[in-house]
Amino acid sequence: MEPEETAPPATPEAATETPVDASENLADIGLSLFGQAQAFLESLLRPWNAYQLAIAAGLLLAAWLLRKVFGPRIRAWMAARQGWPMWRMRILAFINKRIMGIFFVLLIWLTVWIMREVTWPSRSYMLGIIARLATAWLIVTFVTRFVHSPIMRTILRYGAWIYVTLSITSLTDEAATLLDSVGFDLGEGMRLSLLLVVQGFVLVSALLIGARFLSKTTATRIQKNEDISPSMRVLVIKAVQVVLYGAALFVGLNAVGVDLTGLAFLSGAIGVGLGFGLQKVVSNLVSGIIILLDKSIKPGDVISLGDTFGWINTLGARYASVVTRDGKEYLIPNEDLITNQVVNWSHSDAYVRLDIHFGTSYTDDPHKVRQLAIDAARSVDRVLSHKAPVCHIVGFGDSSVDYVLRFWIEDPTGGLTNIRGNVFLALWDTFHEHGISIPFPQREVRMLPEAE
Repeated sequence: MEPEETAPPATPEAATETPVDASENLADIGLSLFGQAQAFLESLLRPWNAYQLAIAAGLLLAAWLLRKVFGPRIRAWMAARQGWPMWRMRILAFINKRIMGIFFVLLIWLTVWIMREVTWPSRSYMLGIIARLATAWLIVTFVTRFVHSPIMRTILRYGAWIYVTLSITSLTDEAATLLDSVGFDLGEGMRLSLLLVVQGFVLVSALLIGARFLSKTTATRIQKNEDISPSMRVLVIKAVQVVLYGAALFVGLNAVGVDLTGLAFLSGAIGVGLGFGLQKVVSNLVSGIIILLDKSIKPGDVISLGDTFGWINTLGARYASVVTRDGKEYLIPNEDLITNQVVNWSHSDAYVRLDIHFGTSYTDDPHKVRQLAIDAARSVDRVLSHKAPVCHIVGFGDSSVDYVLRFWIEDPTGGLTNIRGNVFLALWDTFHEHGISIPFPQREVRMLPEAE
């Protein structure tokens, strides 16, 4: 009995695919796909395949006509449902926009069922493929509608359309082989191919969408928790977002086989760059964390910084959004809120005391003036009654007795200038009613007898 021949052990050079072999494999795959496409086009020339395509075209025309008939009626019916919730109206708007595709899917599945159950079951193969493709495309369009980002929605929609088309036409293996053949080696044991890039993008995108959904859900629940202070809510929400997005990116890259150990050097380089080139950015980030931890400023507080007066709308990682009474939104860096003097009108509570200075004539009784001023302030709606207004004499001027009227409000976000104006107007009406005069500078010119 002769001994069996054994193949010589494969050398590393033989195991490594050369660029020539890779290009030959790519050419073979391309020729295979070209042959399949050519055979598919030739099959379309067969009589019954052409008939099925003609039937599909006729059904598409019928769906278009049905849209022309029922589209305006559906829009009129939607206009009469103004009291419905917004999510229902959005679903109806989507259905109205895709009504032609819905009609086409219903008609083609009805046609396939009739041909399989009544007439020619074996001659509806291509119509079945078209029906499955139309149904899958419609479902993908409906599902991706829930993605809020227009760019991400478009990418996911077209990617899902391509995948379901390849899956239904049984071309997924050929497409995967073609994508995997396009790539290059990155060091030992690591090969970056177009298939790996596509898989990584799909997986990381799905995980990021899931992380975004979880972060929004968590943020909503945290915002409703009254036991947590507003600044701590913002800090917790930011921490949850960082953890979820970081975990989604790490898990996604690790799942597709990307070696993350090389990121240690990258993180060191980023740290050096942050230390030198991004000093202001890091300063704002650290300042934002300090603001959230010491609770000196929180969303809803009324502050004034220099000439800017408004209330905190949001606290971001780099800046704070301050909305003024005239509708302007100032994005103030967090560093300015730490290093500059900030007046927080509602730090410990929402009560704010305002002062108004005025003067009356020396002929008026100051006791009566004080009482009239207090009554005038109390008559204004926003002035608090449980923190009673007070009026004091602050000096005897050249032409008037000077007073200060102090009163309290609890809604500084409603504005300060308008409440001062209302109190001044109430003082004017009260003094005019009771004969209290407000002196003002006058100039008197006398003509001497000699001049005459």
